Amino acid sequence: MCDSDIENTDTTDIHLFDAGALTFAQVMGDACAVCHARWPRPRRRLGASSEGGPLFGCEECAGFAADYASSTLHHALAAH
Repeated sequence: MCDSDIENTDTTDIHLFDAGALTFAQVMGDACAVCHARWPRPRRRLGASSEGGPLFGCEECAGFAADYASSTLHHALAAH
């Protein structure tokens, strides 16, 4: 097996979004990165863009992301 120069980091709560697929408002944090809602201004950090900037989401979409991460972790633990 080849050695990699990429560090193994814990990324369980980081969702990466393709910056090319986002609107300017989403990249700037003025709109939810998932549903495009602008009001109320998204305040929950969902992850990062492919360019490294933080992305935010509305309360509802942040809840969906948390539920997805939780079910994925539960499924992974059950598989072992």
